[in-house]
Amino acid sequence: MSSWFDKLPRAQYSSLQRITTSQSWFQVYALRPSVFVIYEPYHCEEVISYLIVGSEKSLLIDTGMGIGNIEIVINELSSLPLIVINTHTHHDHIGDNWRFEQSLIGIQCEFSKKNDDDLINEAQNEMENDMFREEYFPKDFDRKSYRIKQFQIMKYISDGDTIDLGNERKIIVIFTPGHTPDSLSLLDIQERLLFVGDQFYLGPIFLYRPETNLTDYIESLEKLVCVMKNHKIDLIVPSHNTPNVDPHFFIMALDAIRKVVAGKVIAKKTDDDLYNKYDFDDFSFVIDSKFLNK
Repeated sequence: MSSWFDKLPRAQYSSLQRITTSQSWFQVYALRPSVFVIYEPYHCEEVISYLIVGSEKSLLIDTGMGIGNIEIVINELSSLPLIVINTHTHHDHIGDNWRFEQSLIGIQCEFSKKNDDDLINEAQNEMENDMFREEYFPKDFDRKSYRIKQFQIMKYISDGDTIDLGNERKIIVIFTPGHTPDSLSLLDIQERLLFVGDQFYLGPIFLYRPETNLTDYIESLEKLVCVMKNHKIDLIVPSHNTPNVDPHFFIMALDAIRKVVAGKVIAKKTDDDLYNKYDFDDFSFVIDSKFLNK
């Protein structure tokens, strides 16, 4: 049994209402009466997508890994017209984008338009034997042919734009590059929730890929801390592991990454000896050392 799976279920889910759907690859929970957590616990990425249901429209934040059919889940949760947005375009967040092309909006960024060959290779890398629990795969899923299908963004949005779901339910787009050049966060003013993608989550936060910009990452974290304070955010809502992170962790993360950059934290090496790992309470940063030597 894979070591990550031994630690499940995570305690943070125990306080949430479980919602039954027909798609067993996903576990669905109610974070709020109108906000649904769509969790993929049977792959070590533990990716989370979210559905916000307004009075006139619904908003899907990320489409998961593409292993299970997230469209069926969405249709079981809401019959409203749908808008779909990605927190960023790493493969584990865009797996079912192709199912929603007529609804897909996003930041206009060259990184988002990257060649599909990269996505195919990355998808196959997720199929190594210790990364998933095969007995939970949908019956029609073939790991050997697993691919991220091409998709097209139908409408481009910008930093500060508002997504109106009806009856004053407004979601604000916040451009937060760093983890990737196209990373964004989303502010749910009514519910005082801040959806942050891979900007922060409890666990190892990966800041080592070629597209990562550590300076941008820190500036985006600073920006989000200001948003969090100004709007009295109740919960930070990440895209991995757990959907309900106390805001004080965000302030801790900003302080921690500043100390890392200042050389005040001793690094360990990752198991493959490729990257530096900086451990803190309940989270860590995994960083390519070349980003620290610029």
